[in-house]
Amino acid sequence: MAHFNYLPKDVEDELRTNANAIVSSGKGILAADESTGTMGKRLESIGATNDEELRRQYRQMLFTSDEVANNYISGVILFHETLYQKDDAGTPFVEILKKRGIIPGIKVDTGVVPLQGTNDECTTQGLDDLQKRCEQYYKDGCRFAKWRCVLKIKQNEPSPLAILENANVLARYAVCCQQAKLVPIVEPEVLPDGDHDLERCQKVSEKVLAAVYKALSDHNVFLEGTLLKPNMVTAGQSCTKKYTPQDIAKATVTALQRTVPAAVPGIVFLSGGQSEEEASVNLNAINQFEGKKPWALTFSYGRALQASALKAWGGKKENLKAGEQEFLKRAKANGLAVKGKYVAGSISSLQAQGSNFVAQHKY
Repeated sequence: MAHFNYLPKDVEDELRTNANAIVSSGKGILAADESTGTMGKRLESIGATNDEELRRQYRQMLFTSDEVANNYISGVILFHETLYQKDDAGTPFVEILKKRGIIPGIKVDTGVVPLQGTNDECTTQGLDDLQKRCEQYYKDGCRFAKWRCVLKIKQNEPSPLAILENANVLARYAVCCQQAKLVPIVEPEVLPDGDHDLERCQKVSEKVLAAVYKALSDHNVFLEGTLLKPNMVTAGQSCTKKYTPQDIAKATVTALQRTVPAAVPGIVFLSGGQSEEEASVNLNAINQFEGKKPWALTFSYGRALQASALKAWGGKKENLKAGEQEFLKRAKANGLAVKGKYVAGSISSLQAQGSNFVAQHKY
């Protein structure tokens, strides 16, 4: 007979309320949790230097954009540095977001590391002092967290070991978050690198998600107070066969139906190197797909919300308005896609078609 304790009811209620608020109608998450190194690469791509002031200015542009963004963005994932930054007037970013009704979140993993004895597979570190860090982040205004695990599709991968280890580490992370009253976003990303077809990605995604939910159950995680951040089911980046958004939607929803309990309030897809337009079109197709979908199906996009904004801004103060406009366009496109109302090509942005794919992407 199973004997374990549920979380205190008030903690469950708070987690459930916050998880549902993040996936409330037509809204999704801006993932602005790029590490200093990753932000450096983004700045380098527009010919700007990677210093704290420029990183601050760029995030300020996103966080102080027109109020219309409040209709589409429910939460923002922050990087540790960004959580403690302020706008030009000295107002902390956390306060700015809260005033807008946008929930602050935080990336809490400390990066991907090799998994010994495997063929270039990995796990994610950062459990050591996680409980303490989560408690501090809660005090500092965060209400949800994110932890990314990475799985690779190759001839004999992902291995059972990689699937099991990453599922367990996600479950331990989720427990630490919930004890500190943070909603854990569980992110097992199956990378798009490779030439595999859509069916292979679907099968791998199903196995990975099944293992993740088994681990969450084993660790007594309160599912109503969690969110899932998976990859969409797509063919590998170098697969020669082309699939329609409807093919992607069917494979994605089917994989989720087979593995994700109805207790989970929402699924916030990562964009995984899709272009801005692809990420909107595919999300729209997923929401239009006819079938059982007991969870909200929305977005937690980084590059697919920021590529055009970054390019338009170009690291220059005089371009802040132009950058903001590009961000608002993609936010609106994705807000419409969550409702299944985005018309492909109807919102043009600077980098809409540009690929955001980075091989073996690290954050």
